[in-house]
Amino acid sequence: MQCSQIVRSSTVANLRDLGGIALPGGRVRPGLAFRSGGLDRLDLTCDPAFAALGVRTVVDLRTERERTARPDRVPGGAHLLVADVMADPAGTGTAARLALAFADPALANREFRGGRAARALAADYRSFVTAESARQSYRQLLTALAHRDGGPVLFHCTAGKDRTGWGAALVLLLLGADDRTVTDEYLSVGVAVQAAFAPVIAEFTAAGGDPEIADAVFGAHPAYLEAARQAVEDGWGDVESYARAGLGIKDETLGHLRERLTA
Repeated sequence: MQCSQIVRSSTVANLRDLGGIALPGGRVRPGLAFRSGGLDRLDLTCDPAFAALGVRTVVDLRTERERTARPDRVPGGAHLLVADVMADPAGTGTAARLALAFADPALANREFRGGRAARALAADYRSFVTAESARQSYRQLLTALAHRDGGPVLFHCTAGKDRTGWGAALVLLLLGADDRTVTDEYLSVGVAVQAAFAPVIAEFTAAGGDPEIADAVFGAHPAYLEAARQAVEDGWGDVESYARAGLGIKDETLGHLRERLTA
């Protein structure tokens, strides 16, 4: 299994470089496409590993509520792109509702036990593909990554698992990565997410919250990724058609993306 390379940052959780992932006839070029959890704790003065990346563009996939509560600390000179995947209330938001319920274990149990939490996450993954706000956001991400003179790009949400996970999967699929590689990359962040949110999970379960709900929220499950991929197939047939017709990505931009990120 060949997945993204872990960057040992002391202030940014789940930081990884997509570089090195195998592609047909090559690999993802290192040092250009990074993924992570939130940047609200970033401190370059005590985090030389992050500083060395030279990030020039940060793509923030989080909601306004998340950005307000935990604003990004953007490296000096870097450009911040706000790309709110879940801004469209008609298309996304079940996971946001679940996150609010998570603060009240009794409420979470009433609303999301019996597989309902996992179904809520799968519904959001479908919306990552179909909602207008999500399509605008992933168009921004792909365009930033394709920018020839844009320098290293980091994209993130809160945990670096769901919105970020689909973003990474989309990039890899468009670069030609096979299904196993895409799935392995998606699953590879699970341990880091569970570790980063271990105190939250422990508090939730200690207060009577169902561990199944915690696993649905903080776990990386193949069914979630499959829900997004099925939405692509149902609506556009394949990922190339989705990028062109669903996201409005021009052939020239796709060419630049592949040229820039393939070594």
